Amino acid sequence: MIDFKKTEEQELLLESLREVYKRGNFDDYFKECDKNHQFPEKAADMMVEAGFAKLGIPEKFGGTDCDFTTLIIVAEEAHALGWPSLCWVNQALQVDDILAFGSEEQCKKILDLGLKGVKPFTLGFTEPQAGSDSSAMSAKVERKDGKVVINGHKTFNTAANRSPYMLCLAREYKNDNPYKDFSMFLLPMNLPGIQIEPLDKIGNWMMQTCEVYMKDCEIKESDLVGVAGKGFYQLMKNFEVERLLACAANVGMARCAYEEAIKYAGVREQFGQTIGSFQLIQEKIVDMKIKIVNMQNILYQAAWKKSTGQSIMIDSSLVKRYTGQAAFQVIDDAMQIMGGIGYTNDCRISRLWRDQRVYRIMAGTEEVMVHTAGRALIKEALKG
Repeated sequence: MIDFKKTEEQELLLESLREVYKRGNFDDYFKECDKNHQFPEKAADMMVEAGFAKLGIPEKFGGTDCDFTTLIIVAEEAHALGWPSLCWVNQALQVDDILAFGSEEQCKKILDLGLKGVKPFTLGFTEPQAGSDSSAMSAKVERKDGKVVINGHKTFNTAANRSPYMLCLAREYKNDNPYKDFSMFLLPMNLPGIQIEPLDKIGNWMMQTCEVYMKDCEIKESDLVGVAGKGFYQLMKNFEVERLLACAANVGMARCAYEEAIKYAGVREQFGQTIGSFQLIQEKIVDMKIKIVNMQNILYQAAWKKSTGQSIMIDSSLVKRYTGQAAFQVIDDAMQIMGGIGYTNDCRISRLWRDQRVYRIMAGTEEVMVHTAGRALIKEALKG
């Protein structure tokens, strides 16, 4: 039996997080940043100063050791308070990637950036012709006159305009089997030949998503991350962690919308009584709460498995599919309870509604989650 009760240390972390958020009076600030499509620098700096960027970075690199479950709980709480999607200062995914595959020198370089709350690298995986089908990536790496040269076009790169590096997956075109033909590289984003173009998107206005064009970008052999030819398999491991962190945002955003809607239902009067006294509204509130509890349970179980060294290959797909859909349903119902005011940008539920929708696409679409988990579950059943 898994005990989901938070430890004393976790409770203290969450209390500190709430205190910083309250002291910063961030709600109005985030509304302004969202309107102006600006990254919330002031809020991020306060969280870094409070030590939240250090969580999960090993002590030997200047960070604060903690398990993965704690990182998930803190990220969820930040989003539940109203922290904007994609802007959280803790770079747990980048930390996990570089610790798993990077050299000592690469770890030092990337984790130093993480300590400052900087997103050390954008993920250079998706290409115009390679979304769910990662094996269709065509960015090319070749050796020329003793140099490593990359050419290609990446897309949907979160914070490419703010990240010092790209964790770039490129193909060597040596093997017929594409799964054995990819390698990962740390590509500096200030290289000659790099062109960055922001995308115009529906939500997540406080963090840019970009196209990145690479033309004859020269890097060093020492910029290889992990093992040559093993990049695709490293990518699969990356996805597992990325999905759980996305799910923490899903749960947090759903909680944020729920709390706002239930308070509104308790005070908004129509037909001489609060709308919360009507059974149709009560039904929405009850079903929203059930979804939130279910999302937390399935997420915490997967996080616990990760923290205890167990495989989360199946779990990450199950959690990603469920929380992506359930969170959107909760936020959508919250908007319905709020009525017309919920559809205005004066209400943060409208931001949550816009921002969360991409979580059913990014880090693996909900349709692909059926494929990855379904075939693995069948294989597992046949083994038994």
